[in-house]
This record gives sequence, structure tokens and C-alpha cells, in this order.
Amino acid sequence: MGRYERILVPTDGSEETRQAVEHAVDLAEEHGATIHALYVVNSASFSSLPMESSWESVAAMMNEEGAAALDDVEAIADERGVSVERALVDGSPSREIVRYAEDEGCDLVVMGTHGRGGIDRLLLGSVAEKVVRSSTVPVLTVRVDTSA
Repeated sequence: MGRYERILVPTDGSEETRQAVEHAVDLAEEHGATIHALYVVNSASFSSLPMESSWESVAAMMNEEGAAALDDVEAIADERGVSVERALVDGSPSREIVRYAEDEGCDLVVMGTHGRGGIDRLLLGSVAEKVVRSSTVPVLTVRVDTSA
């Protein structure tokens, strides 16, 4: 197995994601790799909002959350001297993660996944599961502790 040069770490800004980010940064530090931090704004999930809601304000809020999540990745990487490329895109999270990894020539995708079953797995594990099934780029899943 060769060295990693470009490691993609999708983030949603959550505490759970932070564990996967730290794992990705560890690997990047060890391999002299660049972290590609990706935040996907899933605007389709907001299509059920009442028409009176201002789409612009919702989009602005989601973009702010995305920028803050990417700032967090950058802060963790900066502590270790790891360089970061940031991307904020709109679309279906699993599809955009796979597309970004392939388009940017990433060597590895590092994502958090949850150890619990039931509804948590359905809600929280489905993106990682879809990425694992459809990505041509290797995917490393980090089991994250949701009780942290």
C-alpha cells in the first residue's frame, strides 16, 4: 500500500464527526498528506419548509454552519501542521462525498460511523454506508462514541 497524499474527511460539525477528523489528521500527519475537508449542504432536506420561510436565510444559516464545521477541521489540522483544502458543496451527502473524492483524486475517505443499531444506524450510518457501497476510493470508517 502506498502513501496517502489526499485524505477526504466529510464533516457535519458534530462532536462525533470530530473523532473521525482527528483520526484523519493523525493519518495525514503520518503520511505528509493534505486533508480535504468537505461539508455538504443538503438543501433537499429543507424542501418541506413552508413557502413563507425565507430560503435565503435558511441557505445562509446552512452555509454558516458549514463554514464553522470547516473551520473546526482546519483548527485541528493546524495544531499538527497539516494543510487543509476546504470545500462547501450543495447536494446529496453520499453522492457529493463520492463525487468529490473521485474528482479530486483523493486516496482515502475517512468517515465516522456509529456502533449502535436501530434508528440511530438508519439516521446516522446511512451516509457512510452509501459511500462505502459506491466509492471507488477506499473508505476508512471510524467508529465514533456517541455518548461522548
